[in-house]
Amino acid sequence: MVLGRRLADLREQAGTTFEEAAAALDVTHATIRRMEKAQVGLKVPYVEKLLRLYGVSDTDEIDGFIGLAREANRPGWWHRYRDVLPGWFSAFVSLEAEAEQIRAYEPHYVPGLLQTEGYARAVLRAGMPQTPDEEIDRLVALRVARQELLERKEPPLYWAVLDETVLRRPPGPRAVMREQLDRLIEAAALPQVRLQVMPFAAGLHPAMYGPFHLFRFPVPELADVACAESLVGAAYFDQRDDVSVFREALDRMCAQAAPVHRTEAILSALRKEI
Repeated sequence: MVLGRRLADLREQAGTTFEEAAAALDVTHATIRRMEKAQVGLKVPYVEKLLRLYGVSDTDEIDGFIGLAREANRPGWWHRYRDVLPGWFSAFVSLEAEAEQIRAYEPHYVPGLLQTEGYARAVLRAGMPQTPDEEIDRLVALRVARQELLERKEPPLYWAVLDETVLRRPPGPRAVMREQLDRLIEAAALPQVRLQVMPFAAGLHPAMYGPFHLFRFPVPELADVACAESLVGAAYFDQRDDVSVFREALDRMCAQAAPVHRTEAILSALRKEI
């Protein structure tokens, strides 16, 4: 995405049209647009031709850009789960892996980054009752692998608002929920994790339409991205006006929800009830 934005900037600075760039590569102008929007991989010969067309003559600069293009084309670690990974979710995991801040609202179940294996299995089985056990096992393994994100040397800030329903909806045996609440209590104590609970008593709030995530990245070329999930996939938004709607809803919810310092007490009280 970053390299696509940089190519777009170079093209515009050079005063080159989509049609002119396409003619230099003998492709359609739609291909140039897709390259700039990171909708296709960046072929090294194409990148080199475009850089020279746009007036980039410094060999070191060209070599550096091409090196980054090769790195960007390498499959992510999650590629080994491609047999069970839907296309829309591959994009989600990619954004998650590169973000410096992840904010989320979850009204139904504990977010994947904080789920125990037992809880993850129960959620996946409920959502995909006809799926073979072997595929469920693979999806659980993927979910556990994603959680290494919060354990790396420089983890992103993860800030989630959980509806009280999440904590009161049993995933099955009580032991599974007890283990999950213990995991949330541990996570809430981590410096890179902020958890808030939206209590029933808070009443109506601006994000009752469904779960969503907000991703922020450590590079200025990338705008914030919002992801709204549904039964059949997810929609991604990166236009400023769209993303601001999600951000404002989260800000309002964070103000309505129980403060972060109360989260451990809330979770501990619920733990005692089970």
